[in-house]
Amino acid sequence: MPYTFTLTATIPASPAEIYQAWLDSIGHSEMTGGEAEMSDLVGAEVSAWDGYISGRNLELVSGERIVQSWRTSEFGDEQEDSVITVVLQEIGGVTLLTLEHSNVPDEHRSYEEGGWQSNYFEPMVAYFSERKDGVAEPAPQKTRQKGAPKKSAAKASPKNAAKRPAKSARKAKRTARAKPKRAASPTKTSPKKSKSRIKAKTRSKIARKPAKPPARKRAKPGARKTSRRKRR
Repeated sequence: MPYTFTLTATIPASPAEIYQAWLDSIGHSEMTGGEAEMSDLVGAEVSAWDGYISGRNLELVSGERIVQSWRTSEFGDEQEDSVITVVLQEIGGVTLLTLEHSNVPDEHRSYEEGGWQSNYFEPMVAYFSERKDGVAEPAPQKTRQKGAPKKSAAKASPKNAAKRPAKSARKAKRTARAKPKRAASPTKTSPKKSKSRIKAKTRSKIARKPAKPPARKRAKPGARKTSRRKRR
């Protein structure tokens, strides 16, 4: 005897995101972990979990409602398709997903007793949580209006400002650290050069002094007397 059951789950995503991922082949595969073939067209055939589930889109309301026929490979040929109805409702930034599964064969109660939780709801929570934490939305680009002044260069952050002292302080530190330059010591002349300079000075002094006249020789007094006597 077929029966109907209802399950709910809170998914950290918007109704539009869940609706799009459910009806997208890649999104549905990544969301559940099994290969899927999905479509967003009413009447299109669908499959999930590597062909274990097959069905057809019966009714689609964008961002709100998904109705699909649903059967697994365990259904017998005499058993009719079951029907799933997924209703998406946004509550406080998350989505309340309400699943109604009808016309389920009585012997397939495992779908209600953990099948949907482990194969859909838990993987969906993990999938959308990772997307929310790992993918950041790009910041909107602001266009500068005509005639508006250009913004000056960004100021250094407090951390950088603490690491880099002001220019005046740096200059003061450099001048304080700089050692006073020693006065240039007088150049020492080699002994050879000093001797040659002294000789040149003495020569120039000698050249400047006038030459002395030759000294006259005085005759001895005895010699003068003899000459006088001879004359007599």
